Amino acid sequence: MISDFTLAGARAALRQRDVSALELTNHFLTAIDTLNPVLNAFITVTPDLARAQAAAADAALARGDHGPLTGIPLAIKDLFCTQGVRTTAASRILEPFVPPYESTVSANLLRDGAIFLGKANLDEFAMGSSNATSAFGPVINPWTRAGDNRQLVPGGSSGGSAAAVAARLALGATATDTGGSIRQPASFCGIAGIKPTYGRCSRWGVVAFASSLDQAGPIARTVEDCAILLGSMAGYDAKDSTSANLAVPDFAAACRRGVKGLRIGVPREYRSDDMPAEIETMWQQGLSWLRDAGAEIVDVSLPHTKYGLATYYIVAPAEASSNLARYDGVRYGARSQGADLIDLYENTRAEGFGAEVKRRIMIGTYVLSAGYYDAYYIRAQKVRSLILQDFTNVFAKVDALLTPTAPSAAFGLGERMDDPLKMYFNDVFTVPANMAGIPGMSVPAGLDANGLPLGLQVLGKPFDEETVFAVAQAIETAAQFTTQPSIRAKG
Repeated sequence: MISDFTLAGARAALRQRDVSALELTNHFLTAIDTLNPVLNAFITVTPDLARAQAAAADAALARGDHGPLTGIPLAIKDLFCTQGVRTTAASRILEPFVPPYESTVSANLLRDGAIFLGKANLDEFAMGSSNATSAFGPVINPWTRAGDNRQLVPGGSSGGSAAAVAARLALGATATDTGGSIRQPASFCGIAGIKPTYGRCSRWGVVAFASSLDQAGPIARTVEDCAILLGSMAGYDAKDSTSANLAVPDFAAACRRGVKGLRIGVPREYRSDDMPAEIETMWQQGLSWLRDAGAEIVDVSLPHTKYGLATYYIVAPAEASSNLARYDGVRYGARSQGADLIDLYENTRAEGFGAEVKRRIMIGTYVLSAGYYDAYYIRAQKVRSLILQDFTNVFAKVDALLTPTAPSAAFGLGERMDDPLKMYFNDVFTVPANMAGIPGMSVPAGLDANGLPLGLQVLGKPFDEETVFAVAQAIETAAQFTTQPSIRAKG
């Protein structure tokens, strides 16, 4: 059945002509028509564009002229600018914006033959850990607790991407990760997702949240699927000054390496007295799987980890305050009228931005203001350097690290929204990787007592995604995670 295809499996079936790109595309468009009213995973669906791309893919396959992704239907997070297709960043202020250009990452996917089904929902401007801050309504996790049909969040900010993949509405999706926005929703939705090294994927054409932290990456059902997608998404881009001029390895081949002889670090600072016992148990199980596969387990220390979350919530809002200053109602996007220019600015931003975005702009403006810049922002940057140094020291002794991805499974829609600090704590295990710019991947490893997925996180050395994929594949192979969400496409 088409809904059972992994991306790699669908690619093989397309090349063997067992299924056509148009059949695949129509299946997913039908699934979106059926389930998107329930899940709200897509803001914009592009059936005509997708079918035209599918027809072109079938013609290319018939000629034997296919790329790495020819005929593969994907969801594109609505943070990536797509030429001629509305790009909102899940904000009212960008609701009417139709870019005249294509982001580098989405252009790379099109170059390699991918089909775009539509634009996936997200937290507004990627600010959130629940996908409940979108101006177009929250995304619903396709998973539910055993015996309890209350709606759960899919994680954020890439919740639309994760929900679409988990519910079998797409074979994969683009996503972005500023403090955990690929890995946490992947964990909550029982799928795989990788934040590559900062600079591995171009940020050009991606709506900015925090420029020194944002990084594009893939979400997909399996580790191998993520490797295939990242192989297309990554690459040097002269239009992005932070893009790394490095060759793109064969990430899919790295999945087959194995972990024999690798040293896997266990950072003691990731343990806490209030960590749920089932997450600790899953973590120990993951380490046991790696040990059985031939890896050596090593205790390590990242002493400045405890400052990671506080540091992040100074640096990220400060950069957001600067980046979002461009949305003023003058050049593009929504515009609210006013008596004068100042009124126009104020009315546009007041009506266009949601509560969480306003909160982070205000925090960022505060920490950058005279009298507080040195006390907060400069000090946070110094601590960030210490966090990077911790990772540098540890990676001199080990090849990768293994930690939990998130401090809990998916929680109920609205359960934590009235407490921003509780919401921010969702990123406690993922933020340090963004502060240091290193790659991190979440892979599903088990279920909690309520039958919800839990993820393990693999962290690697800068630009060593190959080892991250090898370790993640070893965990995926051992975990044999086959449980599916209650809401998913059939057929």
